[in-house]
Amino acid sequence: MTTPGTDPTPATPTKRAVVTGASSGIGAATVRALIADGWLVTGLARREGRLAELAAETGCDYVVADITSPDSVAAAVDALTAHGPIHALVNNAGGALGSDRVDAANLDQWQRMYELNVLGTVRMTNALLPALRETAGSIVVVTSTAAHEPYEGGGGYVAAKYAERVAARTLRLELVGEPLRVMEIAPGMVHTEEFSLVRFAGDQGKANAVYEGVPNPLTAADIAEAIRWSLSLPAHVNVDSLVVRPVAQASYTKTHRLPAQS
Repeated sequence: MTTPGTDPTPATPTKRAVVTGASSGIGAATVRALIADGWLVTGLARREGRLAELAAETGCDYVVADITSPDSVAAAVDALTAHGPIHALVNNAGGALGSDRVDAANLDQWQRMYELNVLGTVRMTNALLPALRETAGSIVVVTSTAAHEPYEGGGGYVAAKYAERVAARTLRLELVGEPLRVMEIAPGMVHTEEFSLVRFAGDQGKANAVYEGVPNPLTAADIAEAIRWSLSLPAHVNVDSLVVRPVAQASYTKTHRLPAQS
């Protein structure tokens, strides 16, 4: 019984999610959205200072790890599984580097993008699959609309994201018959504090130009809500692929921009 006019004691969360790339942008926003929805969340990223700030803000747990390092992921998985059952893995860590044409490709950047976006996602997924099988859990892979259509100057990123998408789709086929969900969320133009800045090696002018004149690009919170919603659906519902763009962006090569003000 509860006293009239008082709120009942909140139920203890029973679902737990691991979110990679949680130190900023979509990852940090996803931690916030899932905690607000009643999840226990462990954020994973390389930057401990950022994770500690997020933990102080939200009450999440965190584990410091580099998903491109097998040893780092192995140590992280030991820590993650020690925290209790895992019901969802959100593979959000990723990123773009450069905007060279294919005939002028910086192969070091291509390799780094592949290691982060593709191998990192597969490494984390494979490492946590045993734990997810125990809970009939969910795997979310945050790709990009770059995984669905090419664009000039995006060859390395497109190749990496397409490979990440295909890996997720193949896993979905291979897991049919098991009570596991594999979901892809593919964001279009999202204005976060770091994505374009990292892509252009800290050049703020180039980063700002990506969004210049675009009315209302997506925010990290918009994509976090798509992830939260997908995970909130009944266990028999699988969001195979969800493309999310701002209204101003019809495709990578067709985006409405307002004229510059004089």
